[in-house]
Amino acid sequence: TQVSTPDRRRGMKMEKAAVRAARRLNRAAGTLALSVLLDSALEHYRGAFKNKALFAPLAASAMTLGASVHGTADRRPAAHALRETIYALATLTGLAGTGSRFYDVTERPGAMAWQNLFCGAPPGAPTAILLSGLLGVYSERLRSMGRIPTVFGLPAGRALAALTGAGLLGTTAEAGLLHCRGAYHDPFMLLPVTVAPVAAGLMAETAFGRKGRNRWFTRVWLRLTALLGFAGAGFHIYGVHRGMGGWRDWRQNLLNGPPLLVPPTFTGLALAGLAALGLLRGHPDA
Repeated sequence: TQVSTPDRRRGMKMEKAAVRAARRLNRAAGTLALSVLLDSALEHYRGAFKNKALFAPLAASAMTLGASVHGTADRRPAAHALRETIYALATLTGLAGTGSRFYDVTERPGAMAWQNLFCGAPPGAPTAILLSGLLGVYSERLRSMGRIPTVFGLPAGRALAALTGAGLLGTTAEAGLLHCRGAYHDPFMLLPVTVAPVAAGLMAETAFGRKGRNRWFTRVWLRLTALLGFAGAGFHIYGVHRGMGGWRDWRQNLLNGPPLLVPPTFTGLALAGLAALGLLRGHPDA
């Protein structure tokens, strides 16, 4: 049967919306991968790469970053097998790293005591590469979904909004733990645990609320959350500067100061949330 011109145009419009959202997700995944690559390189160097498995997140995040750059430039409405494989490997690396971190904490005296959470390796850090891989896999599924607004059998836009909200909550918990260790000595340290949870709540409303709404406030708040990631990196750079010797003794202060590129994790997740909103605008049934 022939497809009428209005239906064909509508199908092309929906396809373009899906590819646009997929490319935005590639950017989000790449932002998270860059954060993981630089942060894990520094943190694992501090641990002298005692366990050779510590090279895994560096390799996975570097490949994910390359795949994301390639995907951002790719306008084709079709999944890319190699990119999807890399994203899947990043997801598995994140799962393995998260399990390993929690196992290490439970093996310490006192197990999940606050002392172990404060002084050990951040238990939630590997989830950043996990989220990067998931967003990348999701982007490839979006490219191949055609007119059907579902990914893995779920409404694409709503499922992505729910994933973004969960990621924001997890990242908030990680920031809250590390800033609690710093005793919130600077009032600006409260921003990640106040701005990001609101963004997570707005994403939950997007996932489970009424469809067809103009969620302008959610878009504005997500942009604010994205800026929070860049601002956080600036504050962490200043935190390194405050160390004895400042940037003149950068080798010492980088290792002992606040992690420079952890805050942009919020930026990556905010970009994923904006991709979900864009998909829902162009694909109302998603």
